[in-house]
Amino acid sequence: MSDPATVLTRRELSTRPLLGAGRGFWVVAAAFVVAMAFSTVPTPLYVLYQQRDHFSSFVVTILFAAYAIGVVFSLFLAGHVSDWVGRRRVLVPALLVEAAAAVLFLVATTVPELFVARLLTGVGVGMVTATATAYLSELHTAHRPRNGLGRAELVATAANLGGLGLGTLVSGFLAQYVTGPLTTSYAVFLVLLLVSTALVAFVPETVAVESRTYHPQRVSVPELARAHYFAAGAAAFASFATLGLFTSLAPAFVANTLHLPSRALAGTVAFLVFGSAASTQILFRRKQTRHQLAIGIGLMSVGLAVVTAALFVASLPLFLVGGVAAGAGMGVLFKGSISTVAALSSPTSRGEALAGLFLAGYLGLVVPVLLLGIATQYVAAPFALLGFSAVVLVVSAAAGRRLLKD
Repeated sequence: MSDPATVLTRRELSTRPLLGAGRGFWVVAAAFVVAMAFSTVPTPLYVLYQQRDHFSSFVVTILFAAYAIGVVFSLFLAGHVSDWVGRRRVLVPALLVEAAAAVLFLVATTVPELFVARLLTGVGVGMVTATATAYLSELHTAHRPRNGLGRAELVATAANLGGLGLGTLVSGFLAQYVTGPLTTSYAVFLVLLLVSTALVAFVPETVAVESRTYHPQRVSVPELARAHYFAAGAAAFASFATLGLFTSLAPAFVANTLHLPSRALAGTVAFLVFGSAASTQILFRRKQTRHQLAIGIGLMSVGLAVVTAALFVASLPLFLVGGVAAGAGMGVLFKGSISTVAALSSPTSRGEALAGLFLAGYLGLVVPVLLLGIATQYVAAPFALLGFSAVVLVVSAAAGRRLLKD
């Protein structure tokens, strides 16, 4: 999301006594999975924290917001730095930041400590997401210069969303069936993060180090297509709001409203949502952008409606079906939003335009979920979710009306 990096050639890579580009590709992919999985480890555990520390669902949304704030600041302050200091020099510290967060989770006994741990997790994820995605593309090109970037994009998508889902699944099952539910998952991921850091240190660098004056990531809006750009931002806002629902309050809804307190079940629900999001991004990646947008809005709307109905009738099967549909819609809608902005902007300003899109998305990740958390303090969960779903559906419908009009 900044000026183009100076990418090293395959011959330049081969002169370094490190892992080859081919093996390095899979090491970075694995590290990407571990980093994203760690970010969702707390999702099935929030209910346990509530029981231990006696705080409300609103505090859960505050903890979740800390993560999103960390991601936003990291993306805009450090997400583009690897373009000139090198991918490895950013990815290794990013993994260490997440390892530090894991240590803090292991010893945390108060809400402020949990807040800082989530903030650190967000900072690490923001650095990892931008850097690892570019790293995978460059390693793939270095290893297979005659092939397109399809495989790299596929692996990056699977690592990102698939990792998010894997974290909730592993955490949920460890919390359910292994002693120390609030420590075991973090200990496991601390080891995985440290191993990933050590392995990434041997991956060849793909960017020539340059001396540049530091500046935060800039944001720009395409002058001739403001209406469509803001509509794409609204679609990203709605899709991230849905993501936020299933990574913050959904486990509490399952435990308290559906009366199913299983941590393994909470992790499985989130895993299914993220899995469906990753699957539709891959399945519909060759569809035209307007078709991606239409499919995404339709699936997400139906999914949120079914999830809301599931809380009113206390039905787990309905909740699962709705969650899978909402996740599928969220995934393809956000992909359509990215494609829209990429088409609207020039190559020289595309990174800045996409930065604005991600800003809109992360606002959606924070604001609606915070309001939902507040609402649950005053009305029953089904009615609070009804209001949340109505707002998200109105925003996505308005975005679709503009984007699908032409």
